[in-house]
Amino acid sequence: MALTSFIQSYDPAWPGKYAEAAARLAPVFGTALVELHHVGSTAVPELAANPMIELLAVVDTAGGPESWTKGFGDLGYRRGGDLSPGHRFFKRDVDGVRTHKLHICDQGHRSINEMLKFRDHLRRDPTDRAGYQALKLRLERENTGGIREYLESKAPFISGLLARIERERA
Repeated sequence: MALTSFIQSYDPAWPGKYAEAAARLAPVFGTALVELHHVGSTAVPELAANPMIELLAVVDTAGGPESWTKGFGDLGYRRGGDLSPGHRFFKRDVDGVRTHKLHICDQGHRSINEMLKFRDHLRRDPTDRAGYQALKLRLERENTGGIREYLESKAPFISGLLARIERERA
């Protein structure tokens, strides 16, 4: 089973698409929204990516996805599985193609720091950005098992880079 969307060269329109999505989503969260970020590969200039806008919403745990689900549904998002306790996931498809991924993390969740640290490092480091891009393109070419295989194959690079960043900080 091949991947359903394909990596393409960086598109300078992606930040604008993020801003449009963020403007539509923010009111759904109401006062529970603490921060909203553009994350994932489309948030890194010069990095090729699957053209899916990935958002990270940091929320005060007073609210919850149960109260937001209808509002997200009205915007075309549907509930995905929880990625871990306190890290919920929604997705938006248009004509069968994934266009947006929405991570909702409780304030203080470890995934927030990891996603932002990874994004910010790739924005600053052209060598690691090129290495990550080459890995993604190779995994896309070799993929036979779909998105789960692709994500699992990227995980060692991501965790290794995050560990290296922490070592360099210490």
